[in-house]
Amino acid sequence: MYSKEHKEYLKRIKITNFLVRLTQISIIVLFIFIWQYAADNNLINTFIASSPKSIIETIISLYKDGSLFHHIWITFYEVIISFLIGTIGGIIIATILWRFKFISRVIDPYLTILNSLPKVSLGPIIIIIAGASTNSIIIMALFISVIVTIINVHQAFTSTDENKIRLLKSFKAKPYQIYFKLILPSNYKNLISSCKVNIGLVFIGVIMGEFLVSKAGVGYLIMYGSQVFNLNLVMTGIILLAIMASLMYYLIVFIEKRLTK
Repeated sequence: MYSKEHKEYLKRIKITNFLVRLTQISIIVLFIFIWQYAADNNLINTFIASSPKSIIETIISLYKDGSLFHHIWITFYEVIISFLIGTIGGIIIATILWRFKFISRVIDPYLTILNSLPKVSLGPIIIIIAGASTNSIIIMALFISVIVTIINVHQAFTSTDENKIRLLKSFKAKPYQIYFKLILPSNYKNLISSCKVNIGLVFIGVIMGEFLVSKAGVGYLIMYGSQVFNLNLVMTGIILLAIMASLMYYLIVFIEKRLTK
């Protein structure tokens, strides 16, 4: 049984969470209302800024011609594959660097250089090597996300309390036991944070790739819309990306909450 004070505390938490969600939704609704009001009263140039009504009409049009979910699925597929490979691969490489200090010292400057490179400039090279296909888009997204994952996760692993590591070693714990019993559990929140960051990075990589080579996907819609001066299509693509990124983000938040129960 919870005490009266604890019940009141839980009640305050629920009320605060409700107010936060209500405020977030209210801000979005208010923004949409102001945007549409400004468009209806010629306060903004709808050719450039579009309007919520025009965006909804564009989405309906894409749905009717059967291309809406096709473009969404293409981008989602590229994002999910890039995210999974980039996150898992980055954690594995970070683990190797944590385990083998010599390799870490050798690789560290190269990781720093690769992370500082403007990734867009490498797009043409990746396209030449991998071809103008989905593979090149995934590789671009991987290149952006995996480097950051390696750096962040490796830094988190090496920041684990040395006293705890020494304690486990004093009990003759093997490296894999230290890793699974201490390193991973201690850095659970860092791994989740890395996943949240990776979502944004992967979307950047995928959209960058779709701008360059794709003939389908939300990034393609944005690029095509800009080429034919259809700003409604451009804004529709941006809104779809925002929704997709939000869904991915809250999926990870949901998984995080389930794991912490």
